Amino acid sequence: MKKIVSSDCCSISKRIYVYAPSGAVRDKAAFRRGVRRLQFLGHTVEIDPDALSSHQRFAGDDSARLAAIHRAAASGADVALIARGGYGLTRILKDIDYHALTQAVTRGMQWVGISDFTALQLALLTKTGCISWAGPALCEGFGVGSSPQANNTPTPPSLPDDIMEDCFGDMLAGRSEGTGWRLPRTTEDSTPPLHIRDAILWGGNLTILTTLLGTPYFPSITGGILFLEDVGEHPYRIERMLTQLLYAGVLDQQKAILLGQFTEFKLTTHDKGFKLKTVFDWLKHQTRTPILTNLPYGHVATKVLLPVGARTDLVVQGRDALLLWGHLA
Repeated sequence: MKKIVSSDCCSISKRIYVYAPSGAVRDKAAFRRGVRRLQFLGHTVEIDPDALSSHQRFAGDDSARLAAIHRAAASGADVALIARGGYGLTRILKDIDYHALTQAVTRGMQWVGISDFTALQLALLTKTGCISWAGPALCEGFGVGSSPQANNTPTPPSLPDDIMEDCFGDMLAGRSEGTGWRLPRTTEDSTPPLHIRDAILWGGNLTILTTLLGTPYFPSITGGILFLEDVGEHPYRIERMLTQLLYAGVLDQQKAILLGQFTEFKLTTHDKGFKLKTVFDWLKHQTRTPILTNLPYGHVATKVLLPVGARTDLVVQGRDALLLWGHLA
């Protein structure tokens, strides 16, 4: 994977507001590690008063999580960072004050998250046109740590992925210009050169994006670049959701589809050779839109940050893919 711009996270000091709009934070240790890591990188971390609240599976009831979003918008922080994903944002999209979020973005706030955060990102894009960032959450991105070994001997501490942190630092510094990656070797001869100019980048978690289809919060984007990822979904479920987007005409309306990382699923003997590659190969024969795989984004340690709603260029030559947005800002 190639980084377009490299920077030192520690050289940029920002104020980061951590809030929990979705699932309850169960791993409190990861939460604390994430806060300490951001502080180590030189940032000031402000924690929403309900960030560690719990109601059923959620980080507080609907009104509490809605208030947390609005407190984040009013905080004046440089970044609003979700504590974790999970589920819960789709329940409250209709009650969010999108004008308040727009004002926060206008003042310079960057909204960052992953997974369930896709719902807020796409709703924000649909209602306001504002750009937000698909990137880490506090716990899964900055709060990684080592588990004790079976014999309770100490293990070396884990650190957040350096590429992810560098990309986060570039975003904070306003120097994020793009990303590049290598396509799988098997696509070298089958992917023709490609140059797409000035297309809106959008997408996120496949499950969340699909659930918004047909609602007022699903972006009506034609000629865009759609990126997708997911976690814990068997390949047949991934295919089922992609088929829904296909039959709804969404895939054919895009200039390119970027498939990121699909992780933490388990194949069975019943699959008899049906796997993720099977799904991707099948999809490539169902749409005229170019489909590229191996985008370094998803529920994985090494991930880039992607500006949802930004205008981008996509260049593909051989196995090299470049996604660029800095020059179009």
